[in-house]
Amino acid sequence: MAVFSDLHTADGLKTLEAHLAGKTYVSGDAITKDDIKVFAAVPSNPGAEFPNAARWYETISAAVASRFPGKAVVVNLPAGSAPAAAAPAAEAEDDDDLDLFGDETEEDKKAADERAAAKASSKKKESGKSSILMDVKPWDDETDMKKLEEAVRSVQMEGLTWGASKLVPVGYGIKKMTIMLTIVDDLVSVDSLIEDHLTEEPINEYVQSCDIVAFNKI
Repeated sequence: MAVFSDLHTADGLKTLEAHLAGKTYVSGDAITKDDIKVFAAVPSNPGAEFPNAARWYETISAAVASRFPGKAVVVNLPAGSAPAAAAPAAEAEDDDDLDLFGDETEEDKKAADERAAAKASSKKKESGKSSILMDVKPWDDETDMKKLEEAVRSVQMEGLTWGASKLVPVGYGIKKMTIMLTIVDDLVSVDSLIEDHLTEEPINEYVQSCDIVAFNKI
C-alpha cells in the first residue's frame, strides 16, 4: 500500500518523487483513480526539484484537460490557497494520509450491484420478440408427418415457443406442415434453428427443408 501525506510540502513531494521513480503512473500501467486522487492533493507542478513528480503531474494534467476542455472563467484560486483547498480532502483520510488501495466499501458494492441489476433488467425488458410462420417440407409422400411434427417440436431452447400447426397438401399426395413459432430475438436465431437443428440429424430423417413464410415483430 502506498501512502502519501502533506503533498503541499517538500517532504511530502519527496515521498511522491521516490515512489514515481521508473513509473509513469502512481499505480498500474495506465491512469487510474489513484492518480486523480494524488493529483488533487498536489497544489501545482512540483518543478525541476522533483523531476519524476513533475513529469507525472504534467501527464495527469494533460489527461484531465483533455476530458474537461474549456477555460475556467468562474473560479480563480490565488497563490497559496491550493494547500487549504486540499485540506478537506485530506481530512477525509485517516491521519491526513491517502490510502490508494483501500477496500471497496459495502455501500460501493451495493450501489454497483444495483446498477448492474438495473442495467440487466432494462436490457431484458427491451428484448423484442418475433412471430414466425414456417413451412416444413417432408422428403416424399411416404414420410410419417406425425413423426415429422414430433421431431420438429422436440427442439427446445430458451426463447423458443412452438405454436399451432396444420398439414397443407402440395400435390402428388405430398403434404407440408405449416407451423407457428414465437422467438425472443436476443436468444434465438431462426437461421441457426433451421440449419443447426431442423435440417440436421436426426430430424432430417423426416424434414427435407424449411421455409419462412412470414416473419413479424411483436
